[in-house]
Amino acid sequence: MSMRPKPTGRPRTGARVAAVQALFQSEQTGESAETVAHQFIRHRIGAGDAAAQEAFEEGRVPLAHIPLFEAILKAAATRSEQCDAEIRAHLAKDWTLERLDPVLRAVFRAAAAELLNGAEPPARVVINEYLDIARGFLDEETCRFANGVLDSMAHTLRPAEFGAAR
Repeated sequence: MSMRPKPTGRPRTGARVAAVQALFQSEQTGESAETVAHQFIRHRIGAGDAAAQEAFEEGRVPLAHIPLFEAILKAAATRSEQCDAEIRAHLAKDWTLERLDPVLRAVFRAAAAELLNGAEPPARVVINEYLDIARGFLDEETCRFANGVLDSMAHTLRPAEFGAAR
């Protein structure tokens, strides 16, 4: 992940950024999400005395709500097959999960985990948060693609929020 989103000063957003980074790292290294979560909490979450921008440039997430970070990773790990099935269900027929950019795959997995994990936050918040994160790492065309998949997934997983019956 070469680009990093700018620090926002929003701990819940920071937790989501850290979750995407941790899911990416877990997939790349083959380490469990739990192992990566412990590494992040020990070494990457929290800015210490460094300024927020400097911390981000060093790959740290200075402001992250640790309980949300842990909840996203736990849901993504324990419901990984269900998350991946939801993502696959919302990809075009000529796309596979394996074909996706690994960062985009991590964004989708974190978003699916949150959408599957309860009614909070609202689906529109989940969509907007993960689109903002995607914009920090991916090009605009990929972000448009991400928007379509996230929106479709949210409508399926949280139909009541969009006024539709499942």
